[in-house]
Amino acid sequence: MVLNYIWIGFFLIAFLVALAKLIFLGDTEVFPAIVNSTFDMSKTGFEIALYLTGVMSLWLGLMKIGEEGGMIKILSRIIGPFFSKLFPEIPRDHPASGSIIMNFSANLLGLDNAATPLGLKAMKEMQSLNPNPNTASNAQIMFLVLNTSGLTIIPISIMLDRSILGAANPTDVFIPLLLATFCSSFVGLITVAIYQRINLLDKTILAYLGGITLTIGLLVYYFTTLGQAELEVVSTVASTFIIFSLIISFIILGLTKGINIYETFVNGAKEGFEIAVKIIPFLIAILVGIGVFRASGALDYLISGIEWIVLQAGLNTDFVEALPTAVMKPLSGGAAKGMMIETMKTHGADSFTGRLSSIFRGATETTFYILAVYFGSVNIKRTRYAVTAGLIADAAGIIAAIVFGYMFFH
Repeated sequence: MVLNYIWIGFFLIAFLVALAKLIFLGDTEVFPAIVNSTFDMSKTGFEIALYLTGVMSLWLGLMKIGEEGGMIKILSRIIGPFFSKLFPEIPRDHPASGSIIMNFSANLLGLDNAATPLGLKAMKEMQSLNPNPNTASNAQIMFLVLNTSGLTIIPISIMLDRSILGAANPTDVFIPLLLATFCSSFVGLITVAIYQRINLLDKTILAYLGGITLTIGLLVYYFTTLGQAELEVVSTVASTFIIFSLIISFIILGLTKGINIYETFVNGAKEGFEIAVKIIPFLIAILVGIGVFRASGALDYLISGIEWIVLQAGLNTDFVEALPTAVMKPLSGGAAKGMMIETMKTHGADSFTGRLSSIFRGATETTFYILAVYFGSVNIKRTRYAVTAGLIADAAGIIAAIVFGYMFFH
C-alpha cells in the first residue's frame, strides 16, 4: 500500500511541477523530457534485470550451498545464548526461540527468501504466548525492531546492483555498510531494552554487546589512522577477502555434510533465475516513477531545499544528493533500490554520491513494510512503541552511513 502511494505521488507531483514550469517559466522541454524518461528508464530496468538474472543465480546458488551445509545452524548456536536474554518472555524450549534465531541467522547471511517465512513463523509462535492478542507483546516488538534495523553480513543485492552499474569494485561499500547497519541495530536494541527495562548489565548481554562493540570500535579507530588512499585499499582488500572466505567456508561446510555441491548450487541458481524474472515489472515500474520525478525537476527542487537547510546549519552538503535513498528505504525497499540505481546512473557508481546511496540502502530496512507484514500476519492492531523504536534505529543507521561514507570515500 505504501509503495502504491509513493508511485502515484511520483507521477502527480511530477505533473504539477512540470505544469508550473511550463506556465510560469515557459519551459517547453519539460514534458518531452518526462516522456523520454519513461522510455529510457523502462530500457534501464529491463537491462538491469537481465544482467541480474545471471549474477543473482550465482549468489543464490552459493547461498543454497551455505544453507544446506548448516551455516544457519552454526550461527544459531553462536547467537542463541544472547537472544534468550533479549526475549525473557519466551521459554528456552519454545518453538518461537528456534524460529527467531533461524530468522536472524538467515538475515545475517542475506537470505531474504528464507528469512521472511521464518520471521512469519516466529511471529505466529510468539502470538501463542501473547496474553493480549490485539496488542504487540514485548518479544514481538524486540523481534520487529531488530528486523527493521537490517543487520546483514553479506549485502548481496547491493553489491549486485553496483556490479551491474559498472562499479570498479562492487564490494567497496561492504565494510562501511556493515559498520552503519551495526549502529542501526545497536541503537534499536538499546531503545527497546530501555522501553522494556531489560537488564543491559546482564553478564551474557554485556559479553556479546561489549565484545561486538569493542571489535567495531577498534576497527573504526584503525581506519581513522589511515590516509584516504590507504583506507580505500585496505577496505577493498578486506571486503573481498571476507566475502570470498565466506564462499569457501560454504563449500567446505557442504563437503563435510556430504551434500552434492554442484546440484545444490544449481537448485539455488534456479531460484535466483525465477526471482530475477519476477522482479522485472516491479523494477521497471519504480524506475519509471523515479525517472519521471527527476525529469520534471521535482527531485532537484527537493534536494535543493534539503541542501539549503544543511547549508544554514553550517554542514557539508555533499551527502544531500544521496539522501533520497535514505528517505525511501523505511517506506519501500523497491523504491530505495530504484532511487539508488537512478542516483548511481546520474552520478556514477564510484562517485561519493553513488557509494553513499548504496550505504544508505543497506544501513536500514523497510520499517513500515516489515511492521505491516509481520504484525498483519497475526492481526496485531496496537503496535505500541514499535514504530517509534524502529524509526530511531533508522535515524541512527542514516547518521552512521553519512559518517562512515565520509570516512571511507570523501
